[in-house]
Amino acid sequence: MTIAERHKYILEELDRAGFVSVSELAKNMEVTMVTIRKDLKILEDKGLLFRSHGSATPVSPYVSDRSVQVKKLEQVAEKTRIAQKALEYLEEHEAILIGSGTTVVAFAQAIPRNFKLTVLTAAMNVTLALIDNIEVELVQLGGVVRKSSSSAVGHYAEEMLKNFACSKLFLSVDGISLEHGLTTSNMMEAHLNSKMIRSVQKTIVLADSRKFGRKGFGKICELEDIDMIITDAEIPEMYRQKLEEKGIEVVVV
Repeated sequence: MTIAERHKYILEELDRAGFVSVSELAKNMEVTMVTIRKDLKILEDKGLLFRSHGSATPVSPYVSDRSVQVKKLEQVAEKTRIAQKALEYLEEHEAILIGSGTTVVAFAQAIPRNFKLTVLTAAMNVTLALIDNIEVELVQLGGVVRKSSSSAVGHYAEEMLKNFACSKLFLSVDGISLEHGLTTSNMMEAHLNSKMIRSVQKTIVLADSRKFGRKGFGKICELEDIDMIITDAEIPEMYRQKLEEKGIEVVVV
């Protein structure tokens, strides 16, 4: 292959899968990994991809902290479908945890008014979404309020969490990475989310396909620590395969 042919192949694979690995590219094109790294450097310098520890993505993998007011206007149809699907994994009379984020707010809004449930959450917008559901018992975690996520974080929320036992956690994240696991843009929120995961029997992640290959500042957990991901049909097939190989159930809507 000429250098132009290699670059064309790399960009086509990026467009198809949303992710490329240095080792797999070297194997498929029968060149050394040193050659592939040089190719990726050239393509990155042209602004055509972003390199990251043995791989590359078509967009920057790094997530910045943005207001929930901005994020709630993005991927609305996908989040609605994900939220509706998540309802199938609810059982009446159980106690659940709901994290913060626009996708889990959509999930909270979709819970039927006559559904008997106990909900523990640190997210005030989740509480507001459920405040008129007369059959839902709400427990609000307290602490320092993050205005960008409308959620309480910190020591008080984590200490309060120790007093409850819930069956499931419905969690939103900012990034899902094969190398870095689940992340969010704030370290205090990430720490609280990790505590939530350890306090439940099953963790269900609600995330649209744009979250794959992204990573935020604060690490929540390894991929192996979660049980299920509900996402939309634009999830890169490579991510779906790798997640299922790790024993994670991937539900696509």
